[in-house]
Amino acid sequence: MRSFDFAPLYRASVGFDQIADMMDRVFTNDAPQPSYPPYNIEKTDENAYRISIAVAGFSEADLTVEVKENALIIAARKGEKEDGERQYLHRGIATRAFERRFTLADHVRVTGATHADGLLHIELAREVPEALKPRRIAISTGKAVEKDVLDAQAVN
Repeated sequence: MRSFDFAPLYRASVGFDQIADMMDRVFTNDAPQPSYPPYNIEKTDENAYRISIAVAGFSEADLTVEVKENALIIAARKGEKEDGERQYLHRGIATRAFERRFTLADHVRVTGATHADGLLHIELAREVPEALKPRRIAISTGKAVEKDVLDAQAVN
């Protein structure tokens, strides 16, 4: 079992305790992660991402994509009536139900989803609000501040 000391992180930063908790959960989770269905996560631009999931055998009606509390949830349920009418000699294409969850960072939004050629593509974009973007603060001299204070007092 791995053990990490996050004390240096706490000494030099504020508000990153959720990341430390998430890393702790990941490293202490000994349960095997599901490998079905296979997926890719790619960075398509500086602030854009795409998750591609192999969903061969599923139609758009069988798939659901939902965002709930910073979690992206992709689920699929195949109708039983379609498979009940068929008699398989060999069944190698898995169409079993699944649910796959991805944790989204703050300000990451799902912008769309497409289903083509057996792949479900989910487009994501990081949209940082103007209030959180870096901005330059003007620095004034002490004399200018004193003048502003005197002008404000003269008006009152």
